[in-house]
Amino acid sequence: MPTASAAGRRLADRLINGALPQANLKASFDPVPSVYFTHPPVGASGLMEPHAVNRYGQDNVKVYTSRFVNLFFGPVDTAPADKPKTAVKIVCQGPDEKVVGLHVVGMGADEMLQGFAVAIKLSTAAMGATKADFDACVAIHPTAAEEVVILPPWGLSGRLGVSRPPHPRSSL
Repeated sequence: MPTASAAGRRLADRLINGALPQANLKASFDPVPSVYFTHPPVGASGLMEPHAVNRYGQDNVKVYTSRFVNLFFGPVDTAPADKPKTAVKIVCQGPDEKVVGLHVVGMGADEMLQGFAVAIKLSTAAMGATKADFDACVAIHPTAAEEVVILPPWGLSGRLGVSRPPHPRSSL
């Protein structure tokens, strides 16, 4: 439905609102964020790790991951080990660590991805959002989405070859 809505809005701009053809108002579907509304929700935007490796080569892909108790469950009187977890994976490409994929499993994955999908979309353009750009964002606390902008190693992205090794599983 959202892809049809995006195409319909662009068509209406061209046909009804008189947008000039050179405005290139065509819907772009690369990448399209998607979410499985399961319990917990599972979502992705951009490339999965194996696809990034196939496209750019193993030496040109860095992956950052985190698994944490979603802050929604912080005040719940239960041991942290028994609280629902959220997992985040950022897939980066090249020495500048352009963010080419974001994957989230856990409560709020749908809402997180909607916001970060803009950054992933920009990463398909020449400028591209980088891990350093994510690191430079001030986190909104207390939210699960803050984990996306504080994934370690924080503030070292693209420098000194610092990164975590690829996650042992091919998908989050």
